[in-house]
Amino acid sequence: MVHHLTTRTGIYADSVSLMQVSQAVTTTDGVQAALVAMGTPVNLDLLPGMGFDVDGLDASPSDLVVAIRAVDDDAVAAGLDAVDAGLAATRGRGGGGGFGVAPAPRTTTDAIDDDTTLVLVSTPGEHAVQEARDAIAAGVDVMVFSDHVSIADEIALKDAAHDAGVLVMGPDAGTAIVGGVGLGFANVVAPGPVGIVAASGTGAQHLTCLLDDAGIGVSHVLGVGGRDLSAEVGGRATRDALALLDDDPATELVVVLSKPPDDDVAATIRAAAEAATTPVRTAFLGPGHDDLTTVAAGIAEHLGQAVTSPASWPADPPPPPRTGRLVGLFAGGTLATEAALVVVDLLSDPVTANVASAVTASLDGSVTADGHVVVDLGEDDFTVGRPHPMIDQSLRLERIAAEATAAAVLLLDVVLGHGAHPDPAAELAPALVAARDANPDLAVVVSLCGSVGDPQDRDAQAAALHDAGAAVFLSNAQAARVAAGLIEGLRP
Repeated sequence: MVHHLTTRTGIYADSVSLMQVSQAVTTTDGVQAALVAMGTPVNLDLLPGMGFDVDGLDASPSDLVVAIRAVDDDAVAAGLDAVDAGLAATRGRGGGGGFGVAPAPRTTTDAIDDDTTLVLVSTPGEHAVQEARDAIAAGVDVMVFSDHVSIADEIALKDAAHDAGVLVMGPDAGTAIVGGVGLGFANVVAPGPVGIVAASGTGAQHLTCLLDDAGIGVSHVLGVGGRDLSAEVGGRATRDALALLDDDPATELVVVLSKPPDDDVAATIRAAAEAATTPVRTAFLGPGHDDLTTVAAGIAEHLGQAVTSPASWPADPPPPPRTGRLVGLFAGGTLATEAALVVVDLLSDPVTANVASAVTASLDGSVTADGHVVVDLGEDDFTVGRPHPMIDQSLRLERIAAEATAAAVLLLDVVLGHGAHPDPAAELAPALVAARDANPDLAVVVSLCGSVGDPQDRDAQAAALHDAGAAVFLSNAQAARVAAGLIEGLRP
């Protein structure tokens, strides 16, 4: 086994781009593990756990660290070729400097000119706050993709932005569409009259894909960060984003979307929605609230359009009910939350989960439990030392193999769009075939979050998963209901 650990100076790329580079290197023949990342303390702390000796490593947050563990020198060389190819693609997208091209500006202030209206910050959390402050001081909106920003800093940034008349999206804002341009993880959807304020990344992706499938476009998606509707943050950015969309002539209906919010904050947002001139619909996931498929149908009704069933590729013939465990393995936190809310309302036996929902037991730091389980593999417990599961499916592939013989039903989500894995079905379909070979009675249900315009080809992904034996549904709620319906002993 060969370990390669080096640093490169004068190169910067954002964390999303580097996660994609790391994934490309990891999938190179003979490479067992790889990390391509900026040399921040958080990233450097990952290296010992991956088997690298960091004694004597001299790396600063402005250096690029390349770590490859492979079977031999030839595999390391192939991995380094994949690093160079990935960085070249990143530079082509405007993601970094170096290698003979014009260097990227050293600060946010240097990068802003008279034409700048929005700054995307994707640096380590300890540096993101100052970059966001610089953008606010320059009078431009800012999207903070970075996580690991304290709640105190988040509140201070959002108060400063409000006073300056600009908007802070985030921190940990994974998805936005502004003026037709997708930022972070975003699907390719048509322009239209619906504006979305989202304290949920995959929730926004799912709703925009449901709307796109129904022929309904969006004006903007303003992601405000998953903590914005918490009691501490108080919906600061949500209120500002709602006001912006209320003033936008292209927006005919506003949707405010969130995983289960704080009750008092939710009441404040509802009051702001009632005071708006533009019609506003709240979509707060939680017991007693509509799922996102129902929300999409309500939007169609409001716009005077026919309500149609979302695309699906059901199993043929439908599998019969069976006795056993339902195991949900999700990449999207909101999709996992919605699925847990659906199945816990249908199954008579307890459901364990690591998402905020009406589950019977909490899944803390583990990837499985006895009985029915729904797990969001994108939680911080599972992403240390590896990219997000929407990019790197390795942990889920391991869990599919491990759960196959003990589960009656596997429930999965597959998220498409820019930033996500370029061909998730190419890895998942063989894993599902192997799982069903190991357990012929296993049923597989997939929630597919994607649009026909996505680079992965939504319908081709669905066909590949269907050919592997899965029932595939564009509606996450429908997928969860079908999966729960395959378990005998449903509540009467």
